[in-house]
Amino acid sequence: MDVEKNVLKKINFQSMGISNPLLSWFDTNKRALPFRENNKPYNVWISEVMLQQTKVDTVIPYFNEWIKKFPNIKAVADASEESILKSWEGLGYYSRCRNFHRAAKIIVKEYNSIIPDTWDEFRSLPGVGDYTAGAVLSIAFNKNYVAIDGNVKRVMARLTKRRKLSKYNQNYIKSTLNKHIDKNRPGDFNQALMELGACVCLPKKPKCDECPINGICLGYKNGIPTNYPMTSVKKQIPLQIYVGGIIKFEKKFLIQKRDGKMLNGLWEIPMKKITRKSNHIEYFKKYIFNKYGYKIKFKKIISEIEHAYSHFKMKLIVMDFIQIDDIIGVGTSFSWISKSDIDNYAFHKANHKVFKLFNNSNWDV
Repeated sequence: MDVEKNVLKKINFQSMGISNPLLSWFDTNKRALPFRENNKPYNVWISEVMLQQTKVDTVIPYFNEWIKKFPNIKAVADASEESILKSWEGLGYYSRCRNFHRAAKIIVKEYNSIIPDTWDEFRSLPGVGDYTAGAVLSIAFNKNYVAIDGNVKRVMARLTKRRKLSKYNQNYIKSTLNKHIDKNRPGDFNQALMELGACVCLPKKPKCDECPINGICLGYKNGIPTNYPMTSVKKQIPLQIYVGGIIKFEKKFLIQKRDGKMLNGLWEIPMKKITRKSNHIEYFKKYIFNKYGYKIKFKKIISEIEHAYSHFKMKLIVMDFIQIDDIIGVGTSFSWISKSDIDNYAFHKANHKVFKLFNNSNWDV
């Protein structure tokens, strides 16, 4: 039986191939997306960074605004991190943005603002992995490199009837693609496979009748394509409880910049993770005094806000405080702002749920 399967795979891939029917389908059915309007290396690269673990519909408005504000790599390199993060605000996975900013500075300094077109040079830039390098070099520079994202893995696992995405099977998928990539249109070949995974070879309800390469798909021939690849069990996202405060002084309130691993560089109302709910008011007052030297007076609990990030769920107990003493200056990691200043800072998403409360209250800020 195994010999018969191997022979079938050999005949299908060698005699029929996947390039011609795949590219013909792509030419007719590809979605009109703003980052496909040209293949400039800069446009392709920033779109690929934005699309990592993010839906296309979410990315489109961010991409359009980004290109308006930062039309080229030098504009990114010259911009402040604050400006870069503000333009990325709400897109998530902020390390992507910071790495792109770092890479832009390197390109301006070391490559005279020209994005390198060799694997070793481009792959060495901050935030660039095998997938991003393959995508950019193939689409923008017509280089014969494969780009394997989650959609491509699923398509190829079904095509070759690979149930487990083990290291061996992933290497097999990569070697298969390297053999059959269209040498004249490598970028389109990679995009076609991604498009097929995004629009036809869906995780739960694949549209096999619309697939241009179903004739050589072993998963389809087996009758249950959704068996490939095997679905991994998702880890439960932990719930973390925070206490946060709207600390007011005259017409302003206090904000702080995060410096931890998660959401680094973004602004937030002062907040602190807790392990228990008891005494959280005194716990938060002590935290503010130790960090900023401010004595604050508790007024009331405003609300409890829940928000899901990629790696954890947050429950934020929002409290209303008054700053007793005069403001002791500002620093690079904290500031006193008015409501009208909010748009000048990049906040992580939970804060915007807090800010919505401003419009539904009589807070004098």
